[in-house]
Amino acid sequence: MEELIAQIRAKKSLLCVGLDTDMSKIPPFLLTEPDPIFAFNKAIIDATAPYAVAYKPNVAFYEAQGLEGWQALKHTVDYLNVFYPQLFTIADAKRGDIGNTAAMYAKAFFTDLKFDSVTVAPYMGRDSVEPFLEYEGKNTILLALTSNEGAADFQLQKTDKDALYKKVIRTSLTWKNSQNLMYVVGATKAEHLKEVRALIPEHFLLVPGVGAQGGSVDEVCENALNKHFGLLINSSRGIIYASHGEDFAAVAAIKARELQEAMARWIH
Repeated sequence: MEELIAQIRAKKSLLCVGLDTDMSKIPPFLLTEPDPIFAFNKAIIDATAPYAVAYKPNVAFYEAQGLEGWQALKHTVDYLNVFYPQLFTIADAKRGDIGNTAAMYAKAFFTDLKFDSVTVAPYMGRDSVEPFLEYEGKNTILLALTSNEGAADFQLQKTDKDALYKKVIRTSLTWKNSQNLMYVVGATKAEHLKEVRALIPEHFLLVPGVGAQGGSVDEVCENALNKHFGLLINSSRGIIYASHGEDFAAVAAIKARELQEAMARWIH
C-alpha cells in the first residue's frame, strides 16, 4: 500500500474513479470506434489521472457486453498498468463462492487481468475469501456496509446485540492474511463510519456513494481518515457521465478536480 499512500500524499487526493461504462450512456460519436468502451475509458483516464489515485471498473458493465466487454476490460486494466502503473486498480466484481471457485476468481483478476484488488462478498465466510488473501501484494476488498437501500435487510440487523456488519468485520480479522483486507463502507452510511474506523483503525476503506448518490466528502473524511489516510472515495456517474457530448472527458476532469480539491483540505 506504500505506493497508494505516496500517491494520496503527492496528489492530495483520495479519489477513485468508477468506470461503470454503459454502452447506452457513452457519447454517440464513440460508437464508431473499434472498441468504444475502451475508447471512452481511455479518454476518461487520461483526463482525470492528475486528480485520481485509483480506478474501479465495475465488472458487470463489461460482462453485459459479452466477449467484447471482457476484451474492453482487459484493454482498460492493461492501459492503466502500462501508462499509469502507480495508480491503484480495483476490479469491482463482488465475487463470493466456495473455496475452489473463489481460487479461480482470484486467479482471473489477480493473475490474468492483473488488478491490484478485487471486491468480494463475505456471506459464504472464511473459505470463500481466503483464496484471494493468499496473493502477496494484492488486496481483497470486503463488502462490509454498502450504500444501497437494501443494506438494511441484513447488514444492519442486530446479532448478539450488535449489527451484523460489525460481526462480519470482526470475524474477517481472524482470517489468514487479513492484513490484505480492505473494506467497502458506503458514504451514505456516514453515521456508521466512525464505528467502522474504531473496529479497523489501520485498514483502508473504499467508500462509494459520493456524487450521484449524495454522500459527503467532508463527512467521510471527518469520520474515517487515519494516520495513513486509509481512504479511497469513489465517484462514478458524477464524473464519467457529467457530459454526454464531445467534451465529456474535459468535463469529467473538471468534476474530478472539484472532488480532489474538496479532499485536499483533509490531507496534511
